[in-house]
Order: sequence, then structure tokens, then C-alpha cells
Amino acid sequence: MEDVERVKAEALQIMGVFQVLPRIVVFDLDYTLWPFYCECRSKRDTPSLFPHARGILHALKHERIDVAIASKSPTPDIATTFLDKLSIRSMFVAEEIFYSWTHKTDHFQKIHSRTGVPYNSMLFFDDDNNNIQGVSKIGVTSILVKNGVNLGAFRNGLTKFSQNRNASKNKQKRPK
Repeated sequence: MEDVERVKAEALQIMGVFQVLPRIVVFDLDYTLWPFYCECRSKRDTPSLFPHARGILHALKHERIDVAIASKSPTPDIATTFLDKLSIRSMFVAEEIFYSWTHKTDHFQKIHSRTGVPYNSMLFFDDDNNNIQGVSKIGVTSILVKNGVNLGAFRNGLTKFSQNRNASKNKQKRPK
């Protein structure tokens, strides 16, 4: 638990640097929050998270920033079982776990409908570049992770989110 508290403290420190934070942070599951594919596991298995994931989730909740899941897992029953086993399921305001041919745009439409949060107020982490590209097109700041979500990816995501928000504000202020 000591490591979770250390990561949480670092994540809070990172968030403290930014004037604008997302209203919701959305995570993929497989190879983003945890280091495996659900469909390759059994409900009887004991899952684990990437080392920084739990601390980052706790930091977001501490700052009252909502968190959600957007996963194309073909085995949502295993995914939800693992979220329960990891004692993190209650942290998420939306769990969109279903297979889709879209690049998660259906998932984000459901998250938007459920939460009312505009796409430009969302930050998304995923390990699949196709999902990153597709979701970016609807206005969500999207970050590709290589080895799961970690403090470096988190900082990068908040930086890009801040830049995107500033760029959209500047576009609105320009006279035509």
C-alpha cells in the first residue's frame, strides 16, 4: 500500500501543476490498467494492475475527477469479475465494456450520455493506436500507452489535455 500512496502523492503533485483538469478520465483495461487480455484469462485467476494504475486512480478520486472504462473486451464478465477482485469497480462512474467494430466511439457516446461530460473535457488512455486515432477525432484528448498507464503517461496526458483546451479557447477568441 505504501507504493500506492507514493504514486498517489506524485500524481496529485502532477495535477497541481495544471490550471485546467479533465472532468473525466477514461481508461481501457487490457494492457492499459492491467498487463493481460481478459479473454486469455479465467474468472478464477487473480488479476493485477500495472504498478502505477491504482495510485493514479486514487489521486483522481481524491481530486473528485470522475473515472470511466472504455473496453472492447469480448469477455465483459471476466473484466467485471477482475474489477471486483481488485476492489476498484466502485471507483468508475461508467463501465462501457463491450466488443465493437468502431474505434470506441460507441463507448464514448455512452459515457457522454451517462455523465453529460463533453468530449473536450475527457482524457483517454489506451494501448491501441486505432482507438486513440478514432476517439481523438470526436474531440477527446487521447494518449497511447506502451506499458500500461504510469506517471509519465499521466503527466503527458494532462499536458496534452491542457494544450488542447488552450488551443480550443484561442480558436474561439479569434475574430472572423
